[in-house]
Amino acid sequence: MSTPEHSPAETGSNGVGRGMLLLGWGLGLALLALLFSGVLDRQHNPNRQLHTLIDGDGSRAVSLQRNRAGHYLASGQINGQAVEFLLDTGASDVSIPAPVAQRLGLQPGQARVYRTANGQITAYDTRLDSLALGEIRLHEVRASINPHMDGEIILLGMSFLRHLEFTQRGDTLIIRQFPQ
Repeated sequence: MSTPEHSPAETGSNGVGRGMLLLGWGLGLALLALLFSGVLDRQHNPNRQLHTLIDGDGSRAVSLQRNRAGHYLASGQINGQAVEFLLDTGASDVSIPAPVAQRLGLQPGQARVYRTANGQITAYDTRLDSLALGEIRLHEVRASINPHMDGEIILLGMSFLRHLEFTQRGDTLIIRQFPQ
């Protein structure tokens, strides 16, 4: 039996075709990975783009959705720089991990002892020129620089939240700032 002979042009086009097929599969997988990465990010923090409602009386309201873990995470700003918050009504102050505080240019002040779920810790007083959650903005907010915290997430504690009204309904938390 004889084997069929292929011209060099046919052999080259098969190689190009296989290469294009592999490239197509690679691009498809990359796009799927990118899509699922975005889905996971939205599940972690469904409040990346906050919209503020301003009522006729001048009050401002931000609506937050609970994430898959049952927490309220939200993107915001400290001193005009983008950060990510975890709302924590059990935290006395806004608590900032030391590496984040350094990135934000915050200066540590006097040491204070805090009682946490993990025991006593020492953190350092600081003041935030401004803290914003959507269009809700406060100035001169008391905070602490916490060298014991890992990651990039800032605990949004009562030194900010006590100036606001918040209402929870189902998986939605509405935070309202009334005019002063």
